[in-house]
Amino acid sequence: MQPSFNLIDQPWIPVIRQDGSAAELGLRELLLEARTIREIGGESPLVIASLYRLLLALLHRIHNGPADSRAWHRLWQAGWDAAAIVDYLERWHDRFDLFHPERPFYQMADPRMEPRSVTAMIHEAASGNNATLFDHHVDDLPISLTPAEAARRLLAVVNYGLSGPCNPQMKLYFTGGPCVDGILFLALGDTLHETLTLNLLPYPDEQIMAHQGEDRPIWEADDPLLPARDTPLGYLDYLTWLNRRVLLLPRVEGGQVVVQQMTMSPALVLNDSVLDPMMHYFRDEKRGPRPLSFSEARSLWRDSAALFRLHSSEHRPPQVLGWLARLDLSGYLERHRSYRLQALGLLNDKAKMVFFRHERLPLPTDYLRQQELVEDLATALAMAEGTASQLWGATATLARELVAPAEDQEAHRDDWRPLLESWGVGRIYWAQLETPFRLTMETLPSDRVAALGEWRQRLLNAAWSAFNHVADSLDNTPRSLRAWVQAQGQLAAGLAKTLPAM
Repeated sequence: MQPSFNLIDQPWIPVIRQDGSAAELGLRELLLEARTIREIGGESPLVIASLYRLLLALLHRIHNGPADSRAWHRLWQAGWDAAAIVDYLERWHDRFDLFHPERPFYQMADPRMEPRSVTAMIHEAASGNNATLFDHHVDDLPISLTPAEAARRLLAVVNYGLSGPCNPQMKLYFTGGPCVDGILFLALGDTLHETLTLNLLPYPDEQIMAHQGEDRPIWEADDPLLPARDTPLGYLDYLTWLNRRVLLLPRVEGGQVVVQQMTMSPALVLNDSVLDPMMHYFRDEKRGPRPLSFSEARSLWRDSAALFRLHSSEHRPPQVLGWLARLDLSGYLERHRSYRLQALGLLNDKAKMVFFRHERLPLPTDYLRQQELVEDLATALAMAEGTASQLWGATATLARELVAPAEDQEAHRDDWRPLLESWGVGRIYWAQLETPFRLTMETLPSDRVAALGEWRQRLLNAAWSAFNHVADSLDNTPRSLRAWVQAQGQLAAGLAKTLPAM
């Protein structure tokens, strides 16, 4: 008997309800009860981002819009059209069956491919070209996924699959999925209804995504690979872009349907010129627009001012921020309300997973309409970077003096740099600032002077705390004392210059 798991009816999307309880819901129940749900969950940020993209594609299609800010405001106030939701899901019901014998959801068979373990579509697992991140499964030790788990992983691998070999003998190679290279940004409200509606951009809109033909999501296409293309037909085609041809191979074990194997091969290759509306881009003189991505050494909040530069030729912020600015200007958003900005993505190095990350920033609407506030935010960040530079310089002096061959001789860089790096003074400094920065970001709109003054004091405290952490590890020899006195004086002078009294 052919297994069936229809994503409209069966529970598979993890959610957190308003009362804090966790549940899994099917698409119909989730869309009809979105005001009782706080947010989407999932195994990883990649799964969460992929679920949001699916839901946004559905809502855009069901409402055929919103065409403009007035249409958006109706959805915000009155809610989504429940009758339209039920009608659409009923019309396309068969296309949402994960194991449909002819058109399984988000899948395509490739008869050239041999079955392989589903570990190949789990980013945390060691499989093929992936280094182990958190898991220690390997290709020859199969795991079993429930249909719900398989559906979530399917979406994630299509959006976030890494480039690499598929079958070199056949000259088949994977390209990276549409979400691989940058951070996806979503505005968060207090409920799932608010969150999804905030991120419903005007549709169709040529400024957000050019339309090349009759736009549609993947499940409406009889053959998702036709027409042959490397640019999307429109925003819905892009949100459901089929980067992989995956076919899940279910089986029944102990009366339960499980998925242990699948086939997977390359599908649509996306043109590099296509810009994701959910990403932030900065202009590179040589390579053109480049997406903002996560870094091992740098938290996202340190680049937060750039996200609000809505009218800069050097930046292309996430389109949701420009859209919210338009809604705010039209009076459709509550004044002085603070939403949140969710950042989701991964960092890969040469097609190998390094990490995935999920960060959140405050999103006061004041930053969307007051560019002077954005400049104040940039000032606060520049103060932090300048303080970090002074701290690095002082501790570098400390390291040089400690390893110098003699008082009148300078230490070689190869001798003092390892000592400096072993102290990790930068990590100690920056780790103290993330929470205070969020508070600064939220209080700047109401009292600029007080917020920047408090931020200045936080920076001073963090710098001296990091410096003293290193100093406390030194011995009591005369050389150490001399080095400490010199470095301390340098830091005090540097901080006085970088952080003058306000």
